[in-house]
Amino acid sequence: MADNGIGASVRRVEDDRFLTGRGTFTDDIDRPGQSHAWIVRSPHANAKIKSIDIAKAAAAEGVLAVFTGADMAADEVGSLPCGWDITNRDGSAMKTPPHPPLAVDQARHVGDQVALVIAESRALARDAAELVAIDYEPLAAVTATAAANKPGAPQVWDEIPDNLCYDSGWGDEAATDAAFKQAAHVTTLELINSRIIPNPIEPRVAIGEYDAGNGKHTLYTTSQNPHVIRLLMGPFVLGLAEHKLRVVAPDVGGGFGSKIFHYAEEAIVTWAAKKVGRPVKWTAERSEAFVSDAHGRDHVTTAELALDRGAKFLGFRVRITANMGAYLSTFSTSVPSFFCTSVLGGVYTTPAVYAQIKAVFTNTVPVDAYRGAGRAEANYQLERVVDKAARELGIDPVELRRRNLIPSSAMPYMTPMALEYDSGDFAANMDACLKAADYAGFEQRRAAAAKQGKLRGIGLSVYVEAAGLGPSHLAGKLGAHAGLYESAEVRVHPTGSVTVFTGSHSHGQGHETTFAQVVSEQLGVPLESIEIVHGDTDLIPFGMGTFGSRSIAVGGSAIMVACDKVIAKGKKIAAHMLEAEEANIAFADGVFSDSASNQTLTLGDIALSAYVPHNYPLDSLEPGLDETAFYDPPNFTYPNGCFICEVEIDEETGAVAVVSFTAVDDFGTVINPMVVAGQVHGGVTQGIGQALLENCTYDGDSGQLTTGSYMDYTLPRADDLPTFAVEHNEIPCAHNPIGAKGCGEAGATGSTAAVINAVINALAPLGIEQLDMPATPHVVWRAMQAAKAAAAE
Repeated sequence: MADNGIGASVRRVEDDRFLTGRGTFTDDIDRPGQSHAWIVRSPHANAKIKSIDIAKAAAAEGVLAVFTGADMAADEVGSLPCGWDITNRDGSAMKTPPHPPLAVDQARHVGDQVALVIAESRALARDAAELVAIDYEPLAAVTATAAANKPGAPQVWDEIPDNLCYDSGWGDEAATDAAFKQAAHVTTLELINSRIIPNPIEPRVAIGEYDAGNGKHTLYTTSQNPHVIRLLMGPFVLGLAEHKLRVVAPDVGGGFGSKIFHYAEEAIVTWAAKKVGRPVKWTAERSEAFVSDAHGRDHVTTAELALDRGAKFLGFRVRITANMGAYLSTFSTSVPSFFCTSVLGGVYTTPAVYAQIKAVFTNTVPVDAYRGAGRAEANYQLERVVDKAARELGIDPVELRRRNLIPSSAMPYMTPMALEYDSGDFAANMDACLKAADYAGFEQRRAAAAKQGKLRGIGLSVYVEAAGLGPSHLAGKLGAHAGLYESAEVRVHPTGSVTVFTGSHSHGQGHETTFAQVVSEQLGVPLESIEIVHGDTDLIPFGMGTFGSRSIAVGGSAIMVACDKVIAKGKKIAAHMLEAEEANIAFADGVFSDSASNQTLTLGDIALSAYVPHNYPLDSLEPGLDETAFYDPPNFTYPNGCFICEVEIDEETGAVAVVSFTAVDDFGTVINPMVVAGQVHGGVTQGIGQALLENCTYDGDSGQLTTGSYMDYTLPRADDLPTFAVEHNEIPCAHNPIGAKGCGEAGATGSTAAVINAVINALAPLGIEQLDMPATPHVVWRAMQAAKAAAAE
């Protein structure tokens, strides 16, 4: 199926309904008799809740009910769970505070949920919410990551000393310390990985519904993984048996990780629907999303690189303080620990690596996975310190990297963090990127820019990710509370069309196209005869959803395995129908053929016989052509690549312009090059956004979010971006049936370091060696003025 199978740049089939306004997003859904919810949120970063008077709100026009945390506690509603346990360096367990859906005694960040108003319309609910009278006792707050663990810092939780969630160690500390003692040179860099607000185009929405006739709850929600939400919310929060809870995630407009987690609002509306006897719908406003969606990044890091006299890396050591926010979000604890440290060795032969991670509580919105979670932070630390080492040693940054790259001949390669890279040619990626970016011609471009009053710089970043998120046995050992397999059911209908039920979920990746391409390749069915179904726990087998660049590598592999089962059964049916030996039956391009007689049957012929068994081996096979597979990967996948960025800086204003960006990636087998290019473009754009524009900040005294709208929080726009040059170096993954490695997070993982390295390269002639993200015009201009003043002294 060369025209629409694996490797074809098929246009996304789902885009027609999205572009013509015929998609079905959660906010498009209105249930019969539906009411509307408004959540009263704390205006304080830290405050005791002394009393809540709901009388006026309850008596307001159109109000059906007003609830508080005390009401949910009376119904024994549980705490929102954290799904990943981390062990401290001393062997003790991490600190896990309660996380009630509605705060009971104390609000711990601006935007914390305090009360719920349900009314006939959203406007009436909002008006009545202003009548809820809450007597707060404001307390001192701490919002800065670096300050949270210091003596005398305000306590987020009285029972958790020093705001310390955990203090964990990863890697071989003794071996790393020994490497540093032997080093001829040590480079040290202090870094801040700035806090990010995800901002998917679709704000979160949740609709709770209760059927009193069968006692079943339904939640419609903007989620990347509906089965995980059912698992977490049902038994652990609301005390519901899973067969009494259906979770539906229809079309979802972006997520970037922020829609993985189980949020309080989902539990609130599901619980409230039964209380009021009507469906309850909550839709976030954008300003609400800023103070309720899980934020990303927010690490303060000291990174050290040890090198020998030949500039070979001996050891890499980091000390990270990671902000958890006021509560532990679903996978928050795993991001700075496992997901960050697992790839700290990067693409290099560094023999010893160690990381100490301190996770701290602050009076801020919870922090969790954001596109590239952990891997992006690790790559930023490593690639920034490698560039600084190159400057200190007077070595070209390309040459320093080349001396230390893992050679392709070493694959499979066991890293010092106990991961085994199965495949990759990191040197080939870098060479291809250098050529595509015309690295050799950069100095001419720098000179030309100087004549225009511009400082031009070039930056490099090589990266590797641990993606695909499995295998389940390893995840369990590392503290995960669930397996990381994926499911698929492939149903061939009597006339040969196909429906695929997948546990993965699409929120913009194009699964309805790429998954169908896998099926088309395997079964020889045209794309228009293939339907992809996802997002409804009553329809699909239990699946883990979409995160960690796992959809095609794990979800697609499950589909391929299910297709193989269909083919295997089809061969048995064909052998019976053709009176042939099963060993002589071959299948290709939708046709079963007998090599002995040259007789053939189409997949449609086989399917019709399977469902209308007039000529069918009923004594040995069940009717039907419907197969299910659960694929548990034996290893992570390892997308890798090289990025080169060029910037120009206006000497008068400090404004940074990205003038070119080149990416060469190894994603293994590429299903759809056009879709993959789109994923790279989006990820790089988000990386450029963090590097140059985006920065979530809180007021240090009041704890107020000072970047609470697009007036203060700047997202990248089209005119902030160059035309991206994207190439692929396809080296198939050695351990999954598709050979895919995943592509969704690569752009965000490798781009920030490339951009900031380019900025530093441009500013280096002024003596500027360090800037933290974002390199806004103000930040760059101040750095240039300070450097010029220092030079004049």
